[in-house]
Amino acid sequence: MSLFGIKLFGSKKTPPTPAEAIQRLRDVEEMLMKKSDFLEKKVEAELQTAKKNGTKNKRVALMALKRKKRYEKQLTQIDGTLSTIEFQREALENASTNSEVLKVMGTAAKALKGAHDNMDIDQVHNLMDDVAEQQEIANEISEAISNPTGLGEDFDEDDLLSELNELEEEELNRQLLDVNVDVPQDLPSVPTSEPEAAAASSSRPRPVAARADDDDDMRELEMWAS
Repeated sequence: MSLFGIKLFGSKKTPPTPAEAIQRLRDVEEMLMKKSDFLEKKVEAELQTAKKNGTKNKRVALMALKRKKRYEKQLTQIDGTLSTIEFQREALENASTNSEVLKVMGTAAKALKGAHDNMDIDQVHNLMDDVAEQQEIANEISEAISNPTGLGEDFDEDDLLSELNELEEEELNRQLLDVNVDVPQDLPSVPTSEPEAAAASSSRPRPVAARADDDDDMRELEMWAS
């Protein structure tokens, strides 16, 4: 195809990426906002002209109002265009975000698939069974090591308890035998003198018969001694 044919029918161009399209829309949006600011100033200026010439020169005032109406119409169109551009830009931004998310998810899915390619579900189950078996063996070894039966300390617990009870009974009996009974230390002393009643009875005059018997005994004693 000749160069003329290419220019006539146009050439196939690569469509812009979402990022490029978004940037172009932002540039147009910025340009329209500047134009909107300019038109607002023109509207204000024409309004002031109309007010200034309202009573002096009606023709000038009417022309100013006409220009003001045209500017306001352009402002309305620009506002509509800005709304359309904003909507399209947001749609492109969302589409671009979704595209990037899908790319990342696709990459992650491929990586996950590649990681699983080297795995077999049967091998995984066998591995988990081996892990469980080794864990059980480790628990049995730990229990065997912590059990002192192989160190000559295999005693009957009932015998130990019986012996302990006997020792407790012996200790209790010893404590009972060692109990000191408190004996009062301040006991009344033994009287060294004859009680007053006995002394009074001994000082009383003996009966006559008793004295006569004593006299006979004394005489017999003197006779025996002489």
